[in-house]
Amino acid sequence: MSENKATVRRYIDGFNKNDHTQILDCLTDDIVWTVYGHFRISGKPAYDAAIENEDFSGYPELHIVRMVEEGETIMAEIHGRTHRADGEEVRMVMAEVFVMRGSLICERRAFVINLEQDDVK
Repeated sequence: MSENKATVRRYIDGFNKNDHTQILDCLTDDIVWTVYGHFRISGKPAYDAAIENEDFSGYPELHIVRMVEEGETIMAEIHGRTHRADGEEVRMVMAEVFVMRGSLICERRAFVINLEQDDVK
């Protein structure tokens, strides 16, 4: 496994454990995080603040299905679940683009689709 893929795996593992230090150690100081249709933030302090969201309780359970790497870019298919603050479970699939610099994530672009009924819908 390449160093870049190992960083992405370590990053996702940090989210699964809600380990802010582990997550932030995988990022450059000038990280840009975009979740299309929702938000764009820049920098580690803003990223750290966005890791936990008052609209949700606990932390997500994320599973990397596959990763493809080309140069300094990794594309990952991720399946996950989390809970809204009211306890409702949210299931989702994500297509994530990780742009790397020096084996750290300098940009993350996420396309997130909530699943309502099964793995397709």
